[in-house]
Amino acid sequence: ESATAFACLVSDMWLGEFDHVSPEAFCSIFGKRYPAFSSRTQHDAQEFLICVLDDLHEAFKEVRAQLCQERQSPTAGASTRSQSGTSIITELFEGQLSYAVRCLTCRALTQRPESFTILSLPIPSTRVCSLQDCLECFFQPDMLTRNNQIHCYWCGGNQDATVKASITTAPQIIIFHLKRFAWQDKNRRKLFTNVCYPFSDLDLSPYMSTPSYNNTEYSLCAVVNHAGDLDYGHYTAFCKHSVTKHWYSFDDAQVTKIPDAAVQADTAYLLFY
Repeated sequence: ESATAFACLVSDMWLGEFDHVSPEAFCSIFGKRYPAFSSRTQHDAQEFLICVLDDLHEAFKEVRAQLCQERQSPTAGASTRSQSGTSIITELFEGQLSYAVRCLTCRALTQRPESFTILSLPIPSTRVCSLQDCLECFFQPDMLTRNNQIHCYWCGGNQDATVKASITTAPQIIIFHLKRFAWQDKNRRKLFTNVCYPFSDLDLSPYMSTPSYNNTEYSLCAVVNHAGDLDYGHYTAFCKHSVTKHWYSFDDAQVTKIPDAAVQADTAYLLFY
């Protein structure tokens, strides 16, 4: 039901019959499935996006499984079943990380794979930094000690270790979540750091686990902004038209064409490449 409502929303947006389109019907149906998002209070855009992607994935996965079953031939059983867990969502947004965990006692190395649709990046500065700084911070090695020790299979007990993440499969569309809401002195607060992000030629090859023969350079296509503080605020979006390549600002009922320079904003919260 929510997938159908989403399809209607996208159709209304691209038909061009209205100055702006309200997602009222989609939000109403989605709120019934996820009551946490049914109220009129502010919710976190990243948490909402994760739920939307998961919900659409489940809907499209079921449709794909039904289509595969209808087309299934006696010799195609294995390949059909292996594809039943995929959807257009996973094909566009899902990537793979690998966490290299090394025991500091016996030096044994293990790889722990993990899929992702959104990368939540720490912000290493309180004033100004770049998206590359955030990526470096995310992919730098980390120490696992005390309560974070690993249980080493080879040593047979809990040991200190290092862990380092790398990308094994880069998605077609990669979404970065800037972790602006952070804990400091037991209090949660918002970071107003100006994160500078490139519009094109974002190269992820330094963070790949092995050299990739596919193109790992990305261009910015959308930004979700959050203006305000921890308990209140307002969401807007900048989106690049896929045909005209012009940038537009979406602020409730106000949809306006904006210059490229206006897309670089200190309110950026989600980045789509």
